[in-house]
Amino acid sequence: MTEKNAPALSFPCEFPIKVFGVATEQFVPNILTLIRKHSPDLPESAIISRPSKDGKYLALTITVPVESQKELDAIYLELTASPHVLMAL
Repeated sequence: MTEKNAPALSFPCEFPIKVFGVATEQFVPNILTLIRKHSPDLPESAIISRPSKDGKYLALTITVPVESQKELDAIYLELTASPHVLMAL
């Protein structure tokens, strides 16, 4: 399926955001602080954490309830601006 034919998201929805960074003590708390600005009631069960094989990196999958594309874009802008984030998908 090409981008042109891809189905648009239907809002509100639960959207999984993948965030990658160096596995420091500050990584998870900083990411959760950013996400909880937009979704203050995000439960711990919405977060899945996976370390890299050598433990140097951490991948988070955070399923966030979003009301609009504008809200989703704002979350991604904050994540990608963070010095703790290597990549956000």
